[in-house]
Amino acid sequence: MKIIESLKIKEKVYIEKLENGLTVMIIPKETTNKKYAIWGTHFGSNNNHFIMPNTNEEVYLPDGVAHFLEHKMFEQKNGKNSLDTLMALGVDANAYTTNNHTAYLFESTEHFEEAFSELMDYVQNPYFTDENVEKEKGIIGQEIGMYDDDPGWKLYMNALDCLYKNNAIKIDIAGTVESISKIDKDVLYKSYNVFYHPTNMVMVLCGNFNPKEMIENIKSKLIDKPKQGEIKKIHPEQNLDINKKYKEENMEVSKPVFMIGFKDIIETENIIQRHIAIEILMNMLIGKSSPLYQKLYKEGILLAQPDLDYEFGDDYAHVLIGGQSKDPEKVKEELLEEIEKQKQNIDEEHFNRIKKKVYGDYVVEYNDISDISRMLLSDYFKGINSFDYIEQFQTVTLEYTKQILQEVFDEKKCIMSVVKTK
Repeated sequence: MKIIESLKIKEKVYIEKLENGLTVMIIPKETTNKKYAIWGTHFGSNNNHFIMPNTNEEVYLPDGVAHFLEHKMFEQKNGKNSLDTLMALGVDANAYTTNNHTAYLFESTEHFEEAFSELMDYVQNPYFTDENVEKEKGIIGQEIGMYDDDPGWKLYMNALDCLYKNNAIKIDIAGTVESISKIDKDVLYKSYNVFYHPTNMVMVLCGNFNPKEMIENIKSKLIDKPKQGEIKKIHPEQNLDINKKYKEENMEVSKPVFMIGFKDIIETENIIQRHIAIEILMNMLIGKSSPLYQKLYKEGILLAQPDLDYEFGDDYAHVLIGGQSKDPEKVKEELLEEIEKQKQNIDEEHFNRIKKKVYGDYVVEYNDISDISRMLLSDYFKGINSFDYIEQFQTVTLEYTKQILQEVFDEKKCIMSVVKTK
């Protein structure tokens, strides 16, 4: 068993790759009575084009298969729904699908063993029929309709459409009503058998666990599966060309909402330092303590602190800055002016102050059992050790951050999505 330790935050992760290929990560926390389990597969909405392991067959999946599978996994052959079973035990259970992975999880203070057995049972035993697949299409179709009517989701999807010409990330995770109509039980079983193989999955457990005992517990509940080769996922080629500069929608909102984006390219060798530098820069440019935010807020142009995010995966990377404003175009204009000012003369004192603030935000994440578990899972699928954010933090210098400011925050790669009142 491999042990990764961060002395700075006094945390250890015990990692073991089992014989069947499943990676297990355990974070012992003796001071909490809560226990958290999350089991994920490296299969998300972007993974709709791949080469089958063992047969080398090229496969195109309809949009929305990963999300559809997530919905169907709880339904069991005996007629029960595993989510209902878990809730009846008094545990907080859920599942979610992202662009690059799907995860099943629960948190408990009691009945952990019963809940864990249920988790391992339903994730390993899919049950799809013509009837239950058809029924699910109606449910997911309604969900797609609800998201289409949600201003925040429309704002986000329009921003992605502006950023990317040819990338699965610009398609709704749930797919479209048309795309899910092409999903049947054979598509689901084929996708499950490829992507829900232990070699493509990670389990993370956080709480008062004995790592060796927990590993044996997991082994006793695993179903034998035939060996499988590598899944070759096919992604569009990365480039910095944006699709369009601006997209506007009219919906039922009290005040206009906006999202400003900057397209980036994944740099796998130094992605952690790049991520840290971008977080520092977003906070310096328009975070709560920035001069620009204070100015726009006092003038009534920005109505609240904007959301700041850097998203990246196997084939995409971008900065997103979103908020509510009576004049979104003015916010973008002022932000671009601020970026140019900072490029000419970045304030070292401000940089050091924001750097400390971002470091503090990171440390807080490691204290919560759900945050650290989900972080470890997500980062693992990106090829990242989550502790490196803490360990490498001080390597992000002012000079390096200036370089990232020049590279990433470029007006040529800038887009804006706006939703205005009808």
